[in-house]
Amino acid sequence: MRYDTVVFDNDGVLVGRTRFDVLQTATEETFEKFDVSDPDPEYVEDMTIGATPERVATVCNEYGLDPDRFWRVRDRTMSGAQQAEARAGRKTPYGDLDVLSDIDANFGIVSSNQQETVDFLLDHFGIRDLFETAYGRERTVESLDLRKPNPHYIEAALSDLDGENALFVGDNESDIKAAENAGIDSAFIRRPHRQNWDLNVWPTWDIDSLDDLRRVCRA
Repeated sequence: MRYDTVVFDNDGVLVGRTRFDVLQTATEETFEKFDVSDPDPEYVEDMTIGATPERVATVCNEYGLDPDRFWRVRDRTMSGAQQAEARAGRKTPYGDLDVLSDIDANFGIVSSNQQETVDFLLDHFGIRDLFETAYGRERTVESLDLRKPNPHYIEAALSDLDGENALFVGDNESDIKAAENAGIDSAFIRRPHRQNWDLNVWPTWDIDSLDDLRRVCRA
């Protein structure tokens, strides 16, 4: 077998992604909790996707907010919105997860989403037993710098899994870069939202579904 360890990104790989408008509404609700009723739309977008510690500090300074407290509330509100989407059946696992039971490897998860979101989804969908370890972000501003392409969480998962030959499966270029930074192979999965995506990185494998892992892991 080529790989004895496979680590997956979560959203867009194992479970469907959350709609942007849902995430944006959660960010707006976060500002409202701090009595900011009409935040700059640019700030809302920045705090919804791709926030950095520096940008959090800038936005919070604009409204006289404590960055650490603001971000804890933002992450808690964002996680709650995603959990509600799962309960309502709008965020669901992909239909090919069953293939994992056919592959003789240890599995883990590394997500840039909140740890509490990852934990909830695993339990809600009854798939925790498929994975030996699962990492998401802590609810801190500092964790933003540890997101992929930083290999921090991948390296933590690999340490837990103790495999000799690992593969990381993702649906973003940052996933592929993180795998490279961790010194392991990568697979870019072309879920419907990535079918015609032009990559600026070079994954080891380019796959259409998790079914392809049968071939990849035995290559």
